[in-house]
Order: sequence, then C-alpha cells, then structure tokens
Amino acid sequence: MSYILVSLWPLFILIVAGHAMQRSGFPGAGFWPGAERFNYFVLFPALLFSSLATAPLDSPALPRLLAAALVVLGAVTAGLVVACRFRRWPAARFGVLLQGLLRFNTYLGLAAVSGLYGKEGMVLAAVILAVLVPAVNLLSVLALSAGNGKHPVALLIPVAKNPLILACLAGVIFNLAGLELKWGMDKLLSLLANTSLPLGLLCVGAALKLDELRGQGAALIGNSLIRLILVPALAFLSARALALPAIETAVLVLFFALPTAPTSYVLTRQLGGDSHLMAGIITFQTLLSAISLLLVMAALAQI
Repeated sequence: MSYILVSLWPLFILIVAGHAMQRSGFPGAGFWPGAERFNYFVLFPALLFSSLATAPLDSPALPRLLAAALVVLGAVTAGLVVACRFRRWPAARFGVLLQGLLRFNTYLGLAAVSGLYGKEGMVLAAVILAVLVPAVNLLSVLALSAGNGKHPVALLIPVAKNPLILACLAGVIFNLAGLELKWGMDKLLSLLANTSLPLGLLCVGAALKLDELRGQGAALIGNSLIRLILVPALAFLSARALALPAIETAVLVLFFALPTAPTSYVLTRQLGGDSHLMAGIITFQTLLSAISLLLVMAALAQI
C-alpha cells in the first residue's frame, strides 16, 4: 500500500500544480494550448513509438492481454447500448457517457505504469494503447455522430490521422521489420519521452473545469463510479478468465481504472455533444481517481 501511494501521489501533485498554475495565469493563457498540442503531436508519439519499437512482441501473453482488453471494451459498450435503448438518450448524451466509460487519461496511465511497474509495464501499456486508442476513438466518433447524417468515412478520417495511432502503428512496423534504433536515436526519443508525461499531467490539471461540476449530479456520479470501480473489476475478471500473468493483469486493470481523457471534451464539442456534461465528467473522474486508483491498485496487490 505504501509503495503504491508513493508511486501515485506525485502524479496527482502535478495535476493539482497544473490547475493552480492555470488559475493563477502562470506562465500565461497562451502556454497551455501550445504545450498540449506539442505534447500530443511530438512528445507523446515519441514515447509510444520508442516503447513499441523495442517491445518483445513475441511474448505469448500479449494475445491474451489484448483479448482481455477487447472483451472489456465490448462488454461495456454493449451494456451502454442496451441502457441507451431503454433510456432513449440522444447521440449528444450517449456519446458523452460512452467516452466517460471507455476513454482513458493516457498521460496519467503511462505515468502510473512507469512508477509502479517500470519498463516491463511500459511495454505492456504501449501494446494495450496500440489496440485501445484506435478502437475507443472509433467508438466515440460513431456514438457522438449517430443519426447526424454525416458520412462515416468523413468522420473517421481524423481518427486515422491521430498521431497516437500513427505512432503505435509505426512502432509496431519498425519492430516487426527487425530494425534497431541507432546513432543516438534511442537517446533522442528517450529525452522526448521523458518530457512527455510530466508536461502531460500539468496540462491535465490546467484543463480541469471545476465550474462544470454544477448540475447533472446523478449522471456525473453514476458514470464515474461505473468507470472507476465496476469497469476495473470487469477487467480483473476478464484477466482471470484468460489466465493472464500478474503484471499483465495489473496493467490491464490500471488502464481500465483511469479517469476519462481530457481530449474527450474537444471531440464532444466538434461533434455537437453535451460539452457541459463531458467537462463535468472529466473533472469529477479526475478528482475522484486520486482516491479510487489508489484503492483499486491496493486491492489488486492483495489478491
């Protein structure tokens, strides 16, 4: 328990620091959009590419790990679709609730995996991201745009251009081609990758919108508790059913115990979703995860 606490509390301190910096106006309102964009298009792809380019992709546990992740993804999506049929949610609300349950704060996830499980955990996390990032983005776009009359191909083109997806794909191809990072490229990518996570966590804090917590309390609480408690429990059961080793199980559960991604707000606004509810869910889940993530990982360590 103390090891988990020591590994996780610095991450949330960075989130709080980012929020405090943004509220105080330091280093300036124009800093945060530029920092987030640079991280999203340069630093974070460098981290994903370098992790996958050197990953042992021949591990026999990887297919079962990916199968377990897709089982959870499918089960949660199916359950939400059934709920939508009964509650008759419009796409603007259904897409928000789906993102609240399926998308995850990648910066927080990789920082937590790095602190708890080191390089071995980072490799597994990168493999999970290679599958879940495109799958979750596709589901989010389809859910938010259902019934709006736009052609699916036009909606999915931005997903195909997602720098995180492209970095994962490039890393896997580089690895399978038997290529190596030479002439200092490994050191360059390492420098970029090491910068990504702390900057990303500061940007997460800067993006929190405490004012959006007003109203729709039932939706905020219900969606957050399912995401942060029930979904990781489902991930654990899926891992057990597929007999995953301990570290694969831990990384899988951790990723499904993360709060939703701050970028969900941008996608929601672009596709006409309920941005007020989305901002509230992002903020509430991020705040609540400071406790829930610690409890989930501590419980997992006892099993």
